[in-house]
Amino acid sequence: MTSEATTQKMTPSVFANNVLAGTATGIIVGLLPNAVLSGILKLFGNNPITVQLTRVLVTFQFTTPLLIGALIALAFNFSKIDIAIVAGASYVGSGVTQFNPGAVHPVTKAAGLYLSNGTGDLINTMITASIAVGLTLLVGEKFGSVKIVASPIIVGGGSGWIGVIILPYVAKITVWIGNLINSFTDLQPILMSILIACMFAVILITPISTVAIGMAIQLNGISAGAAAMGVAAATIVLVVHSWKVNKSGLTLAIALGAMKMMIPNLFRHPIILLPILTTTIVSAVPVALFGISGTPASAGFGLVGIVGPLASISAGKASINIVMALIAWFIIPIAVAVLSRFLYQNVFHIYDEKIVFAYLGE
Repeated sequence: MTSEATTQKMTPSVFANNVLAGTATGIIVGLLPNAVLSGILKLFGNNPITVQLTRVLVTFQFTTPLLIGALIALAFNFSKIDIAIVAGASYVGSGVTQFNPGAVHPVTKAAGLYLSNGTGDLINTMITASIAVGLTLLVGEKFGSVKIVASPIIVGGGSGWIGVIILPYVAKITVWIGNLINSFTDLQPILMSILIACMFAVILITPISTVAIGMAIQLNGISAGAAAMGVAAATIVLVVHSWKVNKSGLTLAIALGAMKMMIPNLFRHPIILLPILTTTIVSAVPVALFGISGTPASAGFGLVGIVGPLASISAGKASINIVMALIAWFIIPIAVAVLSRFLYQNVFHIYDEKIVFAYLGE
């Protein structure tokens, strides 16, 4: 049960990239099913089958910290036992399941229950997973034949315990960041919607996960709506410019969520940000004017799985109707993306889409 990671050259950059990559994938896998289907399932009311399916998806969402921990460990090429240990520690440190002494068991009437809710604190999940990975790399194979007993206790239990200790402090910082951004949106809705949308549009085509950022800082309301709109606008621009340049399968992949395939294009041809930011700025204005809202889970998805539009339609008192959603999420961004493409390429000749938007991965 030797970990191959111990034979690799480990640098801070490699360590951080592995943690971020595992976190991004884990969040998408854990959140996407409920994020995509929850709004649709609500349309069926109290139908027993859809109610049960909703509960299944919510329960699956609880496993997000576990998935993150496992995928982070997998990124380090850990052995099976080490992957399990990091995953378990990450779950514990996330706080997704906590002991509530005031709750009463419905059958035994005994006081105290372990209750699960949401996805826990994802920043603390990453910290706990990093601690578990660090301990695993430090210990290596020093436990020898007793590793199967010692590692789960010392590495798993130890890093999980540290995660639980620091959780209240990390959670306060996370909530503070989210509240600060949301308060700015309340004070300057148009300006902040534009800034948040532009930030997420740029992040979309970097190695950083927009979903992870949205969940980590707990964006909500108009802030989440603006973030999702930034992702949506950037996606539409990439599709519009890729349509005649790349293979249809690649363009379809971008439309369905593989926007990060264009990361090399951003670094080699940063001019692609011009139509992206132009479309994003215009598309963000309706977010503030119409009060388009979202949730932490929808903030980083945009149009993937129609998560952003569904969240704005099912936002309770802040919800918008389907017609408004079609206008805000599709008609305006598509119109601006097509217009910006025509102006920047055909009128002003600022760039050639056959060069700057051609997929560089082939």
